[in-house]
Amino acid sequence: MSSPAPATAAPPVDWARVRADFPLLERTVHGKPLVYFDNANTGQKPAAVIEAVDGYYRHFNANVSRAVHQLGSEATEAYEGARKRLARFLNVRADELVLCSGTTFAINLVAYSWALPRLKAGDTILVSRMEHHANIVPWQLVAERTGATIRVAEIHEDGTLDREALARAMTPDVKLFAIAHVSNLLGTVNPVRELCREARRRGIVTVVDGSQAVPHRPVDLQAIGCDFYAFTGHKMCGPTGTGALWARREHLEAMPPFLGGGEMIREVSFDGTVFNDPPHRFEAGTPNIAGFVGLSTAVDYLDAIGMASIEAREADLLAYLTTALDAEPGVRILGRAPDKAAVVSFLVDGAHAHDLATLLDLEGVAVRSGQHCAHPLLQFYGVAATCRASPAFYNTHAEIDAFIAALRKVRRLLG
Repeated sequence: MSSPAPATAAPPVDWARVRADFPLLERTVHGKPLVYFDNANTGQKPAAVIEAVDGYYRHFNANVSRAVHQLGSEATEAYEGARKRLARFLNVRADELVLCSGTTFAINLVAYSWALPRLKAGDTILVSRMEHHANIVPWQLVAERTGATIRVAEIHEDGTLDREALARAMTPDVKLFAIAHVSNLLGTVNPVRELCREARRRGIVTVVDGSQAVPHRPVDLQAIGCDFYAFTGHKMCGPTGTGALWARREHLEAMPPFLGGGEMIREVSFDGTVFNDPPHRFEAGTPNIAGFVGLSTAVDYLDAIGMASIEAREADLLAYLTTALDAEPGVRILGRAPDKAAVVSFLVDGAHAHDLATLLDLEGVAVRSGQHCAHPLLQFYGVAATCRASPAFYNTHAEIDAFIAALRKVRRLLG
C-alpha cells in the first residue's frame, strides 16, 4: 500500500494584493495617508463585500420568506445561504445559528430568553473582569429582575485570567459563566475550550463573546464546546448590523421568543400564537438581508486567505508594533498575555488618551481612545482611559513605522 502524499504547505499570501482589495485604505485624512489601526472597533470592507451588497439592491431586492415571486425566492435563497455559509465557517449546524444584528443583540437574547425565565434568588452569574459591557450589563439587568447575583472572575496584572481563582469561584450556585474569547482591551486570548469543559463538568451553562476572535483566528465551535457563542459581522470584513448567536439545539428549542412579530410565527389568532421553529423563532421582522449577503461574501473572502494565515500575519504585526512601542520612553502597554491577539492598549506619560488620539488623527493615524466599553477592567489597572491600536491583516510594517513617527511628533507637541 502506498504511503499518503505529504501535506503541502499553503502558498504564501501576497499581502500587498490583499491590501489593494480594500478601497478605503487608499484615502487620505487631513492630507496624510490613512493609517487605520482601529480594527478592534470595526474592520474595513473589501471591494467584494461592497459589491455584493450593491448587487443585492440592484438585482434582487425583496423581502425574505414572504413572497413566491422570483425576487423573493432569490432574496430568501441568499439570506438562508448566508446562514449555511456561516455555519460551515464555524463548524456548526445551520439550524443552530440565529442571525441577528451582532454580539450585543445575541447576548441579550440569551439573557432574556434563556436566563431570565430560569434564574432565581440564590443563583450566581459568573463573569470575568475583562468583559466588554455587552457581556456585563445584560447579566446585571437579569440579576436585578431575578434576585441572582453577579460574581467576578479576576485577572492577573499581565491580563491573563486567574485560573485558580476561577476554579474556586465555580461553586454549585453558579448557573451561568460568561467569558470573552479574546479581550477587546488587552488582546488576551482565553482558553475557552478548557474553561467551557470545566464549567460543563459542574453543570454551568457557558456564554462566549467571540467578537474579537472570529475575525482573527480559526474558530471551531464544536471543539470549544460552549453552550452559546456570539459574534459580530462588521469586525470580520462584513457590513454593520450583522452577526449571529450560535446555541446548542436543545437550548434553542426550550427558549421562548425574545421579540414578537412577523416571520417568527407559524400561526396567529386572537386565541394564541404558534411560534416557528428555531432559529427563525428568534428572527422577528425583516432582517438585514443585504448585510447578510455581504457577510456571506466576507466569509468567502476570509476563507480564501485562510484564517490560519490571517492569525499568523496579525501575530507578526503585533510583535513588530509591540517592539516599536517598547522602544519609546514613557509608553506603558496594558496586557502582556502570552500569544495575545493584535490589540495594544497603551498610555503615554503626560498625555491624555483623548488628546493623543486627536493629534494622531491629524497625522492620518486612526486609533481608539477612551474606556473601550470595559470600565471594570480599566478600574483594575487604575486608569481612566487608554489609546488602543489594533492592526489587522491588511495593515503593514510601514504603517506601524508611520504610526511611531506620528506618535513621536505628537509627543513633542504635547511637550
